[in-house]
Amino acid sequence: MLKNTLDVINNTPWLSTVAYLSIITILLFFIRFFIMYWLQKWTSKTTFTFDTLLLDSISKPLTLCTFIVLITILEHDTFVIDPELANRIPFNSINIVLALLALIFFLNHFIIGTVNHYAKQSAVIFNSQSIIKGVIRVTLFSVGLLVLLGTLGISITPIIASLGITSLAVALALQPTLENFFSGVQLVIDKPIRVGDFIELESKEQGFVEKIGWRSTWVKMLPNNMIIIPNSQLSKSRIINYFYPEKELSVPVDVSVHYSSDLEFVEQVTLEVARQILIDHEWGVDDYNTFVVYHTFDNSSINFTVMLRAKEYFNRFWVKSAFIKALHKRYNQEGIVIPFPITAINTSQEAAIFNSDKK
Repeated sequence: MLKNTLDVINNTPWLSTVAYLSIITILLFFIRFFIMYWLQKWTSKTTFTFDTLLLDSISKPLTLCTFIVLITILEHDTFVIDPELANRIPFNSINIVLALLALIFFLNHFIIGTVNHYAKQSAVIFNSQSIIKGVIRVTLFSVGLLVLLGTLGISITPIIASLGITSLAVALALQPTLENFFSGVQLVIDKPIRVGDFIELESKEQGFVEKIGWRSTWVKMLPNNMIIIPNSQLSKSRIINYFYPEKELSVPVDVSVHYSSDLEFVEQVTLEVARQILIDHEWGVDDYNTFVVYHTFDNSSINFTVMLRAKEYFNRFWVKSAFIKALHKRYNQEGIVIPFPITAINTSQEAAIFNSDKK
């Protein structure tokens, strides 16, 4: 049975060629698999980051290099391809294209991986990683295309010259896009906002900065929806950054007490409650020196402000709520009155006439 099969293959030239190519292809990919397996086994024993990154970066390029070896074998092996046919196929050009693609894929994956690695350590890179990645990819593929054309014998001088002429038209056509791009670069360098900051826009929307892209900035609002703002518009508007220069912020709470209250005693009780809340609450700043400021003789009360401190802007609501509940309970225990609004009617001044006066 095996002998008959071999005889059929030997007597059929195209079948022999297919079998030969299949064996070579399987052998080459087996060698590639062995190399990757050995490298993975070696990198798994180390704690170095870049050896793993390097291994991930050569996976696709190594596949392209396998095809380059296969094409080279086809070019020089007369058993597979007739010499006259081999002269008509541009093996050298195909290998150059595959080699350049392998180099571009390797550099792209390795440099992008390096940016991702350092983005975890540097706030500047983390905030600008989308812009950096975009510039890297455009640069790599543009330079790679020019090198490829030059290697294939195509003159790139007219192309470079025409790029200078057309760049003005492109710049005018893409003026809004370029404005957004350079505004994004300005936001990254100047750092008025960073990824993760809680900000308030000029239009009063509030949210966390999710991404600063090359065209727009994404802000995740508290209702869990996203607002996308062009970088040019964001760079020109007024922004309140509640996480800059630090996340901690003061939380003012307005309180009113009756005119008959002992203000010294009221201040003492209020400060006791405030300090205890800042110590007990998970979002309170326990070492903050809270204080009370009286500021208004109102219609039916004396008003003052208690200054608390929270660890983040969004947490201030919980600190303030806990303080109001604790203060209301303590005031009831101490007999301190929070008065209802009182409105007095001056009947003599307004010359009001009531039914009782008519009688």
